[in-house]
Amino acid sequence: KKKKKKKKKKKKILKTMTITRLFKKWEKEYIHNYYMYIPLTIILQSCLGSIAAMYILYQGVNWVSGIELTLCTVLCMGYNAAILAQVDRKFGFWLLMISLIANTLLIMINLVL
Repeated sequence: KKKKKKKKKKKKILKTMTITRLFKKWEKEYIHNYYMYIPLTIILQSCLGSIAAMYILYQGVNWVSGIELTLCTVLCMGYNAAILAQVDRKFGFWLLMISLIANTLLIMINLVL
């Protein structure tokens, strides 16, 4: 019985840690192949940011769309500037992840509205 309880606890811990491990795996891959990922990620996040800006502007011009558009632009330009400024690879990776997640959320929010 004790072994079954321990296995259940381990499975719960493993399920909660899978997202963390996934991000760590991506981070390690990004850092290892940094120069290969620079052009790919710039194109990816710039295209995703452009799509987000398009959907934000579809809803018209008001102060909410202005804030959303500013957030989208700052995140995309921030990542591009960080790459050009040759910041730490780990910081660049997390800036990329924040940019991709935020722009994806902005797209989803504006698709629903």
